[in-house]
Amino acid sequence: MSRDGATPSGPATAVARTTVAGRAADAAVAGAAASSVAALAPWASDPARSRGRRHPAPPPDARSEHQRDRDRIVHSSAFRRLVYKTQVFVNHEGDLYRTRLTHSLEVAQLGRSMARALRLNEDLVEAIALAHDLGHTPFGHAGQDALDDCMAAHGGFEHNLQSLRVVDTLEQRYPAHDGLNLSFETREGILKRCPRAVAQRLDAVEPGGVARRFLDGTQPSLEAQLVNLADEIAYNAHDIDDGVRAGLLDFERVAELPLVGRFRDEALAEHPTLAGRPGRLLLFETLRRMLAAQVGDLVATTAARVEAVAPADADAARHAAPLVGASDAMRSAGAELKRYLFGALYRHPQVTASTDRAREVVRELFAAYLRTPHELAAEYAARADLPRAVADYIAGMTDRFALREHERLTGRRVFGDVAG
Repeated sequence: MSRDGATPSGPATAVARTTVAGRAADAAVAGAAASSVAALAPWASDPARSRGRRHPAPPPDARSEHQRDRDRIVHSSAFRRLVYKTQVFVNHEGDLYRTRLTHSLEVAQLGRSMARALRLNEDLVEAIALAHDLGHTPFGHAGQDALDDCMAAHGGFEHNLQSLRVVDTLEQRYPAHDGLNLSFETREGILKRCPRAVAQRLDAVEPGGVARRFLDGTQPSLEAQLVNLADEIAYNAHDIDDGVRAGLLDFERVAELPLVGRFRDEALAEHPTLAGRPGRLLLFETLRRMLAAQVGDLVATTAARVEAVAPADADAARHAAPLVGASDAMRSAGAELKRYLFGALYRHPQVTASTDRAREVVRELFAAYLRTPHELAAEYAARADLPRAVADYIAGMTDRFALREHERLTGRRVFGDVAG
């Protein structure tokens, strides 16, 4: 105190208060993280027992290893580009359709809800969900298929492997190493599938690493298994929503499927006025109930499987049969819905007309860059493996950037006016 009894309030005191407040905040965050870890089931992935990173790094302050992964993903350039990448409808076709970014957020939300109920590692689930589509090309699966065709003589192209490539190599944010240097557990979840020959090549570079399970027949973490199924649950529901919005799906026809019709009928029984109301409230209420039922079914089925096996820890769960899953009845109903969407939406003439043009854009971009590599961004043009550099460059594009580049290099506008 000063001589007149007042509390000093100069710059040094302000700094001291800030330091004390900062330490208190860090302690509170660290305490919350410790509490979260304490609530994990024995078979969950414990961030304190992570298998580490490819490049050694000091432990994070006031967050777990998988929280740090999530933060690095959210701040990456590849994550931001997802907002302008196709889910089903090419980006310029409408502002309200899902993109790869909104899809990834929905997968993360569903995944976290289920992880919390199962006492799995929510932060790891979120990190995997947010990163699982980072390697997707512009124009969705049409772009991937076209790029795979272009790369047939050069090792092929697959978006799960490309997502790993993005976080391991292509993101350039740190002076000491390429990539985001994510934890083993997050990288393992990103690599959802991998052909054996590719797994052998990856394992030769990283012995016992994220590709090893494809060679020895073990499973990924329960968190990775969970994200895989959250992905399917999310896209089945939101593709119905987007398909109806686009006028390509008739909701009454979709509701003839047992998985949808059951919840449409429940919604009408509870809210009879929905039948005569304009707008899409009945669709929304049906999909909300359908999602809730799928989540509840998966949580209950998985909990029963895990209880029967009782793995001692996360590694023991990897050596069991797949433990995360839906009941036979729900899995069958989901498969029927997926088959319907494949024929009625993904192969709808309006969608295929758009995706055929998208494939044309990717193929012609690939050929143009091979002919004139100086048109690539400088860091790609300088690489020795030109076909892979071109594939990496195209895969990183948003829909609208790919269309602008295609028009610049070919002089043709494939989709008409595209917002810049």
